[in-house]
Amino acid sequence: MLEVEGISKSFGGLAVVRELSFSVRAGSRAALIGPNGAGKTTVFNLISGAFPLDAGRILLDGRDITAVPSRHRVGMGLARNFQNIRLMTHLTVLENLLIGQNFRATSWSDLVKPIRLMRRNPWVEEARAELEAAGLSQYADASVAQLPYGVRKRIEVVRALLAKPRMLLLDEPTAGLNSAERDGFLGFLLAVNGRGVTLCVVEHDMQFISGLCDHVVVLNFGVKIAEGPPAAVRSDPQVVDAYLGQEEHAQG
Repeated sequence: MLEVEGISKSFGGLAVVRELSFSVRAGSRAALIGPNGAGKTTVFNLISGAFPLDAGRILLDGRDITAVPSRHRVGMGLARNFQNIRLMTHLTVLENLLIGQNFRATSWSDLVKPIRLMRRNPWVEEARAELEAAGLSQYADASVAQLPYGVRKRIEVVRALLAKPRMLLLDEPTAGLNSAERDGFLGFLLAVNGRGVTLCVVEHDMQFISGLCDHVVVLNFGVKIAEGPPAAVRSDPQVVDAYLGQEEHAQG
């Protein structure tokens, strides 16, 4: 589904990503891990088109998207969330979801669908169905400003799903969640993947990654230092030294 080939990115004199290559199989659940500052979010910004590449190329389902603007990548089946929640707090949950559907608009009539003038608006019905599938139907007409943080995190993923992606990038989806919320989020993402959506996750919680992902890529200072199944990566000496040793020591 995704092929990252020799990509590099610098900001001024600082090389943040250096000749990185990895691939994500269609239907799989991959993770991108590493210490803070390893370049993980920058990689997501390069894949989604928020930043241009300095070198290398990116292919989505065999198509070179390196020069494709970010808004068009959504239409090609690539969606993402953000590390910091980007819901509009003055709108209701349903109104936020309708904004996500705008990426699929192909005509002027599509653009006015979120105004909700139609009695049986197909976009509204679809958004309500997606909320129900996520176990969040009770929040449809609630103001986002009134919702708990964990609910907002899940709603942002639902909004991304309404763009009908074939691949979803998730940047630290469990950050700030308690253990019960993390467990619920894990089940939610497994169900999303079960619908055929390929997942790629940036995350620090190794227990969460072990429960969700079947493949892990490890970065350190913008360079790939390991890749493989979660269990193999956790025992890799370079990974333990650069990342997991610090985390496990802190938890202990």
